[in-house]
Amino acid sequence: MPAFQTLHPVHHKPHDMFDIVADIRAYPEFVPMCTALLVRSEQERHGKTVVIADMSIGYKQISETFTSQVILDENALEINTKYIDGPFKYLHNRWRFLKSDITQNEEYCDVDFSIDYEFKNKALGMLMGVMFERAFSRFTTAFEARADEKYRV
Repeated sequence: MPAFQTLHPVHHKPHDMFDIVADIRAYPEFVPMCTALLVRSEQERHGKTVVIADMSIGYKQISETFTSQVILDENALEINTKYIDGPFKYLHNRWRFLKSDITQNEEYCDVDFSIDYEFKNKALGMLMGVMFERAFSRFTTAFEARADEKYRV
């Protein structure tokens, strides 16, 4: 039931931002609350890359791991996550990288991030909910900072 969505303008090309978010193996290095990530499989299907991965999230003494399918659609500049197994009832996550409506400059883009989820355990949901909201509000800026570092802006 909790949901979060943001449209964040960045000074990076849409494909560059796609590449940063698509590099899921690097998430433990900079993504808030991500403590580990294990890629189980990666394959091409119908022009998209499909990755099955285990992501561990944690805060202080609380740690959970979940499995998801990440669909990387470079042509559409979109990344969708489909939940498979773990502490959630459901989890839907989408990233889109859009040409900037404001600047009309190809060196900029708008990062559209949305996530909708619910924990199976209500107590865990209440405990982790506030931390998740804080983390989600920092996600796009964490990816932007990673792009700044990689592309030296």
